[in-house]
Amino acid sequence: MFNSPGSVAPRPLAVASAVTLLQAVTFLGLAIAQALSFASERAAMNWTTILGFLLWALMLGACGGQVVRGRSWARSPIVMAQLIHLGVAWSFVKGDPARWQAVTAWAIAATAVVVLVGLFHPKSINHLAQSEA
Repeated sequence: MFNSPGSVAPRPLAVASAVTLLQAVTFLGLAIAQALSFASERAAMNWTTILGFLLWALMLGACGGQVVRGRSWARSPIVMAQLIHLGVAWSFVKGDPARWQAVTAWAIAATAVVVLVGLFHPKSINHLAQSEA
């Protein structure tokens, strides 16, 4: 049985997509915050940080929106992003043990794990496989 173009994504895939979109909005917010704290003496660093956050937000947003529509190609960039997020969370834990870093690390890690579990849930895999057939 193949999914029709309008078929509803299973709940684990929908949750993974929603959390990915939340991550995209967070990175958009980080880009805006960086732009608001722009320091002219570090212009090159500011511009590359803003551009990096914007591109990351666009990639997460685009792929998060497509995976819930059954586009299996969007799963790979999301998985790679979550693995990078786990690495960033780990670096926060291993860095200066400030309280905000621990909270940030756990939030990053938790969202990454939720997305990975949702993407690799059997219902999600079946949905994406049937959508591509």
